[in-house]
Amino acid sequence: MTSLEPQHAPSQPAKADAFRQMHAGGAVPLVLVNVWDAASARLVEKAGARAIATSSSAISWSLGYPDGSHVPPGLALDALRRITAATRLPVTADIEAGYAGTDGAFDDGLLRQTVTAVLEAGAVGVNIEDSGGMRLTDADEQARRISVVRSIAAESGVNLFINARTDTYLSGQFGDSAFKETLERAERCLAAGADGIFVPGVTDLHILHELSRRISAPLNALAGVGSASVGELHDAGVRRVSIGGNAAKAAYATVSRVAAEILGDGNWSELAGSPSHSDMDALFSPEGEG
Repeated sequence: MTSLEPQHAPSQPAKADAFRQMHAGGAVPLVLVNVWDAASARLVEKAGARAIATSSSAISWSLGYPDGSHVPPGLALDALRRITAATRLPVTADIEAGYAGTDGAFDDGLLRQTVTAVLEAGAVGVNIEDSGGMRLTDADEQARRISVVRSIAAESGVNLFINARTDTYLSGQFGDSAFKETLERAERCLAAGADGIFVPGVTDLHILHELSRRISAPLNALAGVGSASVGELHDAGVRRVSIGGNAAKAAYATVSRVAAEILGDGNWSELAGSPSHSDMDALFSPEGEG
């Protein structure tokens, strides 16, 4: 695939600085429509996005694997390279738990390989999570891993934005103590070098407000059908909103509807409104940019 990155495009360090500034607050939060391949990245960019985020679940599904660190790291990183080559925007990569093994056999060398490959691909941010096993990774150990990521980024000269994801709510492991556990984990992650905190599984605006008030870094919320509006999330203190694998699910739902219709009654109506062949080709043609 031909890269769409012109020679005069911002450098990777400049993109990293711009991406970091997008978390600083303002009239609206940073809204990320997560992508999984070059075409979805180009479509999201064309729609007016300020930055691109990958979805590990969507990439895994597109490559034939379930979510949850089952995809071979090489395949996931190849997908990231295609995505960064397809867009001029800053890209942040979902690296799950670092593609470095489980808690019982975690390999710092593999984590270093992952982060180095992410940086070499041109990305300027990562999501790294604490749910790489049956139970959440110990908070101190997760902080140590984040410190490793920070040190690798420092060596590269790219001010990588580390978004520390904690599944304190999503896992259901902490019950009534989830709020306290979240704050404690956030504090450890930030002290280790994280730049933002991602707490998926929280939709209650009051909880989000209290988290944003007590965490001294940009708060990332996961949104989808039934979530509060972007404006409401902003008012609750959320500074970054992402949708995870939801865009991919919507795309695959369209495939399912098209197939069911065509294989059922032979009707083609579900194809209405699709981009033309030339429209799709133009996504990757320098002559078609504008």
